[in-house]
Amino acid sequence: MEQSSLLLFQTTRRKMKKSVYIIGSKGIPAKYGGFETFVEKLTEYQKDSNIQYYVACMRENSAKSGLIADTFEYNGAICYNIDVPNIGPARAIAYDIAAVKQAIEIAKKNKDEAPIFYILACRIGPFIARLKKKIQAIGGSLFVNPDGHEWLRAKWSLPVRKYWKFSEQLMVKHADLLICDSKNIERYIQVDYKKYQPKTTYIAYGTDTSPSILKSEDPKVRSWYQEKGLSENGYYLVVGRFVPENNYEAMLRGFIKSNSKKDFVLITNVEQNKFYDQLLEDTGFDKDSRVKFVGTVYDQELLKYIREHAFAYFHGHEVGGTNPSLLEALASTKLNLLLDVGFNREVGEDGAIYWKKDELARVIEEVEGFNEDAISELDEKSNQRIAEAFTWEKIVASYETVFNL
Repeated sequence: MEQSSLLLFQTTRRKMKKSVYIIGSKGIPAKYGGFETFVEKLTEYQKDSNIQYYVACMRENSAKSGLIADTFEYNGAICYNIDVPNIGPARAIAYDIAAVKQAIEIAKKNKDEAPIFYILACRIGPFIARLKKKIQAIGGSLFVNPDGHEWLRAKWSLPVRKYWKFSEQLMVKHADLLICDSKNIERYIQVDYKKYQPKTTYIAYGTDTSPSILKSEDPKVRSWYQEKGLSENGYYLVVGRFVPENNYEAMLRGFIKSNSKKDFVLITNVEQNKFYDQLLEDTGFDKDSRVKFVGTVYDQELLKYIREHAFAYFHGHEVGGTNPSLLEALASTKLNLLLDVGFNREVGEDGAIYWKKDELARVIEEVEGFNEDAISELDEKSNQRIAEAFTWEKIVASYETVFNL
């Protein structure tokens, strides 16, 4: 559908619909990433037909799905492609600004009543005051998801970290509502930015709770395990970005120190990664045959099977809010060993075992002494925790309530 006719279709279709413009993801269909999956699920699980979603998309992301028109429809959402020049690290900032400007223009053409502009992450703080004036001028509201503590991530240089913190401050200042996916993040926003009296609400991230459709005898399953030299229930697992704040060093040191006869499987991309080289030098993990970096697994059903058949899952994240990989682990792995920080305890509650950075070896030996009943009890508690608080049905229902307030 051409852009003009699609927007006309939109105008006639929803005279009094609530327009919600979502900015800050790379777009849908989701190819990777937490925010992309969130937007995919928000539109896929939509129940309230009174809401019309508009989703900003990077044209190159859309092109991966063959969607090259300026606008297209997906999961009932109107998606609009943005061309972004390749200008290095500032590219994401340019993308968000262009996406907000385009959203405002669409809202004007549609004569939207009280549209919501929902920005994911705090990249464009220094530019938000001017954009907020334009949003207010058409009767709109600015909602922001502050994400996690981006300014604490080790991958950023000091000047970039300072930019993130300053940008966050300005986004908080100008937001009409901040939607936090972690109670710890919500508390931080309320305390650190008390002078702005920020209006906040908590809506978690969600996860898929359906089991893998694959069976043990499936060729792709047997092929993967054979190729990696692994067997079901014979390994600890970690899945995630290979960055320092996810505490790979503490996990590797703790595991190497342990007497475990099981393997430690790391599903992560370490190609051309300086942190990997540094860690190799610091820990000598290549001398321990139990440690196995197995690359990435893009087949989601296979990944789910691998999670389900791990002996236990390690989670070392300590920066950010509700982590998608943690939710997936709690939903699918029987035994979960989480770094003992507030973010992780908030999510796992009594359905997981917690470890301090210098205690992992002891915890590994302790859990290997658990009987089946103890592991089953933890499995049941973690499944229950996910079912009660983190299903996509529940998360989407919460968002629809907030968007209709």
